[in-house]
Amino acid sequence: MSLTNAVVLIEAERDALSTLGGALADIPGVAEAYSVTGEWDFVAIVRVPDHEQLADVVTGQISSVPGVARTQTMVAFAAFSRHDLDSLFSIGE
Repeated sequence: MSLTNAVVLIEAERDALSTLGGALADIPGVAEAYSVTGEWDFVAIVRVPDHEQLADVVTGQISSVPGVARTQTMVAFAAFSRHDLDSLFSIGE
C-alpha cells in the first residue's frame, strides 16, 4: 500500500508556541511534528492512505487546532533517503 506523504508548514500564534507541537503530534496521520526556525514555527510530516484523508488532516484537523495561524502544504511526489541512495549505488559490491 502506498501512502500519500506531505510536508505541512505551520505558523503559530505567539501564545501557542509552547503547546502546539504536542497537539500536532497527537493528530492521527501526523507522523512527526518539529518546531523549527525561520518563517514557519512548525513542520508536520503527514502520512495517510489517500488525498482525501490528507485534506481532512490538513484542513479539518491541523488548521482547526487552536493557535494555528496559517499553513502551507506540499505533497511529496517521491521520497529519497541516504539509505535508499547508498543501496542503489552499492549494487554488486
